[in-house]
Parts: sequence; C-alpha cells; structure tokens
Amino acid sequence: MLDRQIIIQTLIEKKGFKNFLEIGVFRGNVFFNIKAKHKVAVDPSFSFTTSKRIRRTIKSPNNLFANFIEKTSDDFFAQDAPTLYSTTKVDISLIDGMHEYAFALRDVENTLKYLQPNGVIIMHDCNPQTPEAAVSFNDWKNRNFEGNWNGDVWKTIVYLRSLRKDINVFVLDCDHGLGIITWGTPENLLTYTPEAIEKMTYDEFVNKRKELLNLKEPEYFKQYFKL
Repeated sequence: MLDRQIIIQTLIEKKGFKNFLEIGVFRGNVFFNIKAKHKVAVDPSFSFTTSKRIRRTIKSPNNLFANFIEKTSDDFFAQDAPTLYSTTKVDISLIDGMHEYAFALRDVENTLKYLQPNGVIIMHDCNPQTPEAAVSFNDWKNRNFEGNWNGDVWKTIVYLRSLRKDINVFVLDCDHGLGIITWGTPENLLTYTPEAIEKMTYDEFVNKRKELLNLKEPEYFKQYFKL
C-alpha cells in the first residue's frame, strides 16, 4: 500500500533529490529509513534513544551525517534554516508535526521559503476518517492519547487551495491522507476566506471532503510525477 515513506523514497530515487527535511520526527520510523544524501530531522522532543540511533546508523550509514535538531519547528525556521539552506534548498519535505491547523500551516509556509523550484512537500494526516480523529490536541490528550489523531490539518489544505495561487495542492487517499504540494499553477482554486476556514466544522468537511481536499486515488501519484 502506498504510504509517505514509499512516496518520499521513490521521489528521491526517480527525481535525483538529495536534501530531505522532516518536521515532526517522533520515533524516527520514517526518517531513519529514508536514504538521502542530506537529511534533517526536526522535533521538539525526539522519542528515540541514542542506542536506537546508533543501531539505525549501522543499518543505514547515511544516518551518520544526518542533522538532528531538537527544537520546535518555529524555532528551527527562525534560527537554523536560514543558514542551513543558504546555498542548497530543500528537495523534499515531510510535514508531520503538531496536527493542528495553525501549526501545520506555518510549517508549510516556512518550508516553501526554502523549497527548490521542482521540490515537493508531503503533508501527513490530511484526511481524518472519524470525528474522534479530527479533534484538538487537548481533546486527544484528555482521552489519554488513545486512537488515531489527525487533528484539523485538513484546514491547511483548504487554506492553501484558497489563498495560494503559486502552488498546486492535492491529497492522495492513502496513509491518513497525504497532501502533495508543488510549485506551479493550481489545478483549481477554492474561494474560502481565512475567517471561514477557521470556523469550518468536521461535518462541513465530511460533506465536501473530495472537493475540499482535491482528493485523488493513490495511483494518481505516479501519473502526476510522470513515474
């Protein structure tokens, strides 16, 4: 089944991408497995031990030269990104940090500042299937972090498709909804204002899921990138 790791590695290999940035690494289940020349991991609190990092580096030596930056993505973009990407930009990025609209939107817009002209941003958790998966972080915390939590990342897709005319955005219907963002003319635009997006409910999302997300079948991935 198509998932974010397969998409990232496929694009790295087929497009010759060298620079991978992951926002929201957590246990490193995706990051450690990605083979790329330059890798940057950003998370305010890595959830893996030094011994696991050593084991994964032995298994995949390119992790030896990866940058592990333990801070919030906001701090990373303010303090590290300008220098880190002063000469070489981001080829491909996975955004999987705090699954709340305001955070996810900042992560996308900050990443776009450093994205190559042919670069790709992949957003996880764009297509929540249940109301329980689409709640706020505090609500998820109050139920002891049980069950899937996608938050309202989907609002970021609606915002980008409504207010950005320089990028094309769609969501693949797999792996909790994988948002794909590239530079270029949008396939189509939505007309929502920031105020309207802020007020949107999960019920409204469900009723217009395909339209809001520009939802595509997983097979569209190869078609879009001509693979």
